[in-house]
Amino acid sequence: MEAPTPLRAWVLAAVLLGGSWAALPSHRVLPEHHVSAETGAIFVQALERERFQEAFVAGREDGGAAAPVTFQAHLSDHPDLPRWLRYVQRGPRQPGYLYGCPTAAELGTHVIEVLAYNRHTYETVAQRLVITVIPAPGGDPPYQGDFLVGNRNVEELLPAAARDMFLQAAAGVWERDDLRVTNVTSALDRGGRVPLPIEGRKEGVYVTVGSPGPFSPCLVAAASPRSRLRCSRGQQPLASCYDTFAPRFAVRWCNLTLLQVRPSPTAPGPVWGPGVLEDGGDFQAPTEVPPRDLLPGYLVTLLVPLAVAALLCLLLGHLMCCRREGLQKRDLETSDIQLVHHTSIHGDTEELRHMAARRDVPRPLSTLPMFNVRTGQRINPMPSAPDGARVPLLPR
Repeated sequence: MEAPTPLRAWVLAAVLLGGSWAALPSHRVLPEHHVSAETGAIFVQALERERFQEAFVAGREDGGAAAPVTFQAHLSDHPDLPRWLRYVQRGPRQPGYLYGCPTAAELGTHVIEVLAYNRHTYETVAQRLVITVIPAPGGDPPYQGDFLVGNRNVEELLPAAARDMFLQAAAGVWERDDLRVTNVTSALDRGGRVPLPIEGRKEGVYVTVGSPGPFSPCLVAAASPRSRLRCSRGQQPLASCYDTFAPRFAVRWCNLTLLQVRPSPTAPGPVWGPGVLEDGGDFQAPTEVPPRDLLPGYLVTLLVPLAVAALLCLLLGHLMCCRREGLQKRDLETSDIQLVHHTSIHGDTEELRHMAARRDVPRPLSTLPMFNVRTGQRINPMPSAPDGARVPLLPR
């Protein structure tokens, strides 16, 4: 007996859904990793591919073959990293690095979510990186030098071995052994250009080195205004000591910057007043509230605007009703010739309006040669008596 059509559809959907679930890539979550970082010092956390490679199921089945892995990192519940933390990975077959220099404003705990993505099998492995930023015991070093290394990329100076080599070379120029790397920044983050795709071209790295002691005479001479002037002319800067960075690190002495960081004053703590409860004390909330008389405030809020509005209405009524001149007063103060002229203009206007309504009307008086407005007497413009031009239009 053949199964009903709806039942066969349900069975087929279940088989297809089960096959699609079996084809989905796996996702695993590694235990949290806790690290600490000090203010005023470089923090570097390497994301090794091998550590995440062991969590991939396909890697274990294939005998641990190394697959390209891409990392993504962001702050927990946020789409981006903290402002003091940066991430770099040159390629999927190279490790990634989280690096930065926290300041006193970043004290506390920062939870970073790291996601490793297998480019071959589409598997993902997640891990939470908990970074605890603590204050440095001695504070920020007061003397800091910013060196530009032109033959390196930023990920080449992030490993501890490369930083130790740079500190040894800086100690020969600084003439001190108590140096530490406080920050590492790519030249692209400071406005540098991407180098041409030519063998040996690097982006450049700014390495900041700090020390509790003052600068050496060699560094002071290299950063002097006279040395800057020589650099602007295309000449070699002043350097009275042997360059211990060469040939491993090509330091561009024209970009050397020396900084003296003054310790920031600590903000005073809160001063407790007499209202602070003692240990073990209970807060007794007031049970009764004294009554407040709200009538004066209500009257002021309501009556003052009404009084102002009444005064404005009286002033406006006086200006509009009691200050009018009137038609009779205006006519008495106006001369007769102006009134006649005004009346003639109104009469002509009304006549033109009637003409516009009806075309079969007699010729208007205004179009006649000469006429008297009051009497309607017409004077022939044709030749007449010699004194005809002196006949007045208006009766005297």
